[in-house]
Amino acid sequence: MTTVALGFPSAPSARQAIADDVPRTGPLRDRYGRTVRDLRVSVTDRCNLRCTYCMPADGLDWLPPQSVLTTRELIRVITVAVRDLGIETIRLTGGEPLLKRDLEELIAAVAQLPGRPEIAMTTNGLGLKHRADALVAAGLDRINVSLDTVDRERFAAITRRDRLDDVIAGLAAARRAGMRTVKVNAVLADHDDLTRVPDLLDFCLEHGYQLRIIEQMPLDADHRWDRSSMVTADEILTALRRRFTLLPDPRPRGSAPAATWLVDGYEVDGNPARVGVIASVTRPFCGDCDRARLTADGALRNCLFADTEADLRPVLRSGLPDDELDAAIAECWRANAWGKAAGHGVNDPEFHQPSRPMSAIGG
Repeated sequence: MTTVALGFPSAPSARQAIADDVPRTGPLRDRYGRTVRDLRVSVTDRCNLRCTYCMPADGLDWLPPQSVLTTRELIRVITVAVRDLGIETIRLTGGEPLLKRDLEELIAAVAQLPGRPEIAMTTNGLGLKHRADALVAAGLDRINVSLDTVDRERFAAITRRDRLDDVIAGLAAARRAGMRTVKVNAVLADHDDLTRVPDLLDFCLEHGYQLRIIEQMPLDADHRWDRSSMVTADEILTALRRRFTLLPDPRPRGSAPAATWLVDGYEVDGNPARVGVIASVTRPFCGDCDRARLTADGALRNCLFADTEADLRPVLRSGLPDDELDAAIAECWRANAWGKAAGHGVNDPEFHQPSRPMSAIGG
C-alpha cells in the first residue's frame, strides 16, 4: 500500500498539493458524482477478541500510543468533516471502540456540533452492559453489535474467547438504555454456519434486534481469504428461507450497504421486521457508496480496499493556526475523496488485498 504523507508545513503548501480539478467548495464528492455523507472513524486498532476471519490467535502488533490520534485531534477532524464537508453520519469503529476510555467524551463533543450528525457505533459488545446508559446520555443514536452465532461453542471457536454471555448482556443493555436502533452484524466464517443462521435470526426477532449478515471480505490479517470457501448472499438467503418467509422490502435502499427483506409474520417495535444481507463481494454496491474512513493513526481512506491513503497526522501536528489547519484538513480530504475508484475491484483478476486488515482500517 502507498501512504501519501502530505506534510503540510504551511497552509499554502497544502493548497499546492491539490490538483486543479478537485472541487474546493461544497460537499465532499468524487469524480464519479458520488457524495460522501458517512464517515467511519476508527478510534483504536486494538481489540479484545481474536475472530478467526479477522486476526491471528496471538493478535497483531498494535499501534504505539503516540501514533494514535488523540480525542482532541479526532474532534477537530470530525468538526471539519461535519461543518465544512457535509458529513451527516459519524460511525465510530475500531478495533474495538469500547476500549477507548474517553469514548463518551468524544461522542458528547460530536453531538454538540452545529448541524449535529447522526452518531452510530460498531462494537463487539464486550463491556457494553457497563456503558450503554452513558453512551446514550452522551449522544449515541445507533449501535451495531457483532455477533456471528448464538451457539456458545461456535462463538468461542470463532472469537477464541468464551464471552457470548457478555455480548448478549450488552445487546440487552443497549435496548434498555433506549438506543434508537440496535443491529446485529454477523459474518458466516464457514459453510457449516449456514445451519445456525436461522437460529440467529430467531434470536434477533425475539429480542427486537435487526440482523445484518455480511459476506466475508478479503480483509483478514492472515490474507487467507478464499473466494471458493466464502459463504455467499444467495446461500445465506436460501438458508434463512428454510425457516422464514422473506418478502421484498418496499423501502428504497438508497446508499445503505444492506439489501433488506421483510420477515413475514414478525414485527419489531410495531414495525415490520427486516433482515439484511451485505453482499460486498457478489453484489457490489460501489456505485451508491457514500462512505469515507479515518483510521486510528490518522489516515484518510476513500474505500476499504483502497491501495493509497492520505496521512493527516502530520497536518494535525504541524502547529498551524486553527483556521489554516482546518483549511489544510479539508483540502487533504477533498483530494483523497476525488481520487476514489469507481469500484473496489474485488472481482477483477488483478485485485490484490490491501495490506491493512479490517481491524486496522475500521469497519
